[in-house]
Amino acid sequence: MKSWYVEFPAPHTVHVAREDVAPPGEGEVLCRSTLSLISPGTELACLRGEFDPGSNWEEWVQYPFRPGYSMAGVVEQVGRGVTGLRPGDRIQSYAPHQELVTLPAGEVRRIPDEVSDEEAVWVPLVVTAAAGAARAAITMGETVAVLGLGPVGQLVVQYAVAHGASRVVAIDVDARRLDMASAHGATDTLAMTAADALEAVGELTGGRLIDVVFEVTGSNAVLSQAVRLARPLGRIVLLGDTPTPSRQTLGAGVVSNSLTILGAHAALVSDDPAAGPLNRDAVTGLYFRRLASGAFNTADMIAGRASPLDAEGTYQRLRDGSAPVGAICFDWSAIPIGD
Repeated sequence: MKSWYVEFPAPHTVHVAREDVAPPGEGEVLCRSTLSLISPGTELACLRGEFDPGSNWEEWVQYPFRPGYSMAGVVEQVGRGVTGLRPGDRIQSYAPHQELVTLPAGEVRRIPDEVSDEEAVWVPLVVTAAAGAARAAITMGETVAVLGLGPVGQLVVQYAVAHGASRVVAIDVDARRLDMASAHGATDTLAMTAADALEAVGELTGGRLIDVVFEVTGSNAVLSQAVRLARPLGRIVLLGDTPTPSRQTLGAGVVSNSLTILGAHAALVSDDPAAGPLNRDAVTGLYFRRLASGAFNTADMIAGRASPLDAEGTYQRLRDGSAPVGAICFDWSAIPIGD
């Protein structure tokens, strides 16, 4: 069988090609992608290829590099010894952007009938947001600010609401992103940069400032700006991982205001069920239940579908800001099987 895939052969280069795919081996399943969600912050950083020496980015991104880690699809074939999965089952995985992918059966999760592909494809980003919420340890009645309202930032807004924040302040320069955050529970929206937000945040909070500030942009400059928005003894959660941390500065007030800076990465969420509630199955199950109850809404955050065959144009639109506001998915079902 032949399979299309998206690849970055080198920095600033996008390539779409086909390859032969073998039948699944023992304990493996061959899956056909339906949708794969683009994580723009991560994938554009991988495409730029500017990483600090010794950073996890430099270790992870080896060219040629296959981007993507959020796929929904169906089981095409199962290998020997696979139980609990059969051809036609709808599944979710952390596979890259490719039409057909062979995975260990344990890395594939069935999608409940009541959950759409447009909702299931969010699971890896939900896990990232859950890691940030866990590190933040938001308590009932606290005030939360979210800097950067891309896909992960929008999920953080929903997590902050679910964890009982009394005020969720969404900060971004794009009014359309702010409208989306408001629809998902943000109590206040500020159409400005983090650098310009101090006075407005002070007015909203009566001068107290913010208990928990989520920095989700991954921009080098924003950490020092986030620090200024936190109250004394406040917490700053770094959920946007910059590829060049050597260019970040703490800014003033970390020591004098006794602030806590917390890193958060999806790897915090374990594959081991013994890890308690912070394991992938538990986080995923809770996400699906929140969808069913209406507490979470993710399908409406998908702004468009793109053909994988136009991957180069899609990444270019994401780079130059001409893509629709919201998440973009590669639509693999639009490619006729066998083409």
